[in-house]
Amino acid sequence: MDERIPVAVLGATGSVGQRFVQLLARHPWFRPAELVASDRSAGKRYGDATDWRLDAFLPEDAADLTVRGYDAALDSPVVFSALPAEVAGEIEQRLAREGHAVVTNTRTHRMEPDIPLLIPEVNAEHLAAIETQRRNRGWSGFIATNPNCSTIHMVLALKPLQAAFGLEAVAVTTMQAVSGAGYPGVPSLDMIDNVVPYIGEEEEKIESETKKLLGGFDGDSFHPAELVVSAQCNRVPVRDGHTECVSARLGSSPSPEEVVEVFDAFRGRPQELGLPSAPPKPVVVRREANRPQPALDRDTANGMASIVGRVRPCPLLGTKFVVLGHNTVRGAAGASILNAELFKEEGLLPL
Repeated sequence: MDERIPVAVLGATGSVGQRFVQLLARHPWFRPAELVASDRSAGKRYGDATDWRLDAFLPEDAADLTVRGYDAALDSPVVFSALPAEVAGEIEQRLAREGHAVVTNTRTHRMEPDIPLLIPEVNAEHLAAIETQRRNRGWSGFIATNPNCSTIHMVLALKPLQAAFGLEAVAVTTMQAVSGAGYPGVPSLDMIDNVVPYIGEEEEKIESETKKLLGGFDGDSFHPAELVVSAQCNRVPVRDGHTECVSARLGSSPSPEEVVEVFDAFRGRPQELGLPSAPPKPVVVRREANRPQPALDRDTANGMASIVGRVRPCPLLGTKFVVLGHNTVRGAAGASILNAELFKEEGLLPL
């Protein structure tokens, strides 16, 4: 008997949905029991409905599951969502009303005033919003979100700096992989020999989500961090791995060596609890002059760490560095799974 907790995956045939299926197939606590997709796939065997695009075989147990439609009644207590934003709102709210723990990668509910936007190493205390959410909405279940893929990796690096030195302003320029656009994503003739200096709503998400993540929760509402965030986002011809050039104005003026020491020492609640998906070190520092690089570093700690390099003085804001992270693992499905692991250990799952 498989005693792992049964979970459902919404949007299971898409790029992030496939990553959920891949990561959950070998997870020690959760097993994919129900896979949900649009009417085009509903009723089909998952292996037949899915154009599997990951660099590993489709797990056999998942391949034989029958895909369910968006309106299906689900038995799994935990629901992971990779739904398109245009349909996620109503579906996720229905499932929360019905008592499910909805752990979503979709942007729809991230900035709601009673729904936590969570990176466990950064703001685990925001879990308190779940009780507020249930009280406000009369739900027996709940919705919890993880941030945008670029936001996650940048904020993992900013959190220890905020705690050690204070944080006043951030400027970031991203170079984002094409897998962030899903499949088939950006047309090849737009990406070959090119950089696209626009990703719809991406800059706005980074700027608003960062403030919520690094802010506080007083038991009733969130209070965004008082800092300035400016983002410029670009799509580049890289398959996986978002690279971000970050400049930060800190509350004091640490040396690059002091900044690196803070990165190296950073640990959070997942590391304290030994959660299965938690990287041993949330921020991994590369000291080589030419690192991090997507092809070499994106799979560090099974894709769950943020990799930082080129820590140096910034003549404009004080400190600058490069951060890289896997956008569909820690930046998407892996982030939701780590959140669910924290919920289990904190006794929040409806089991």
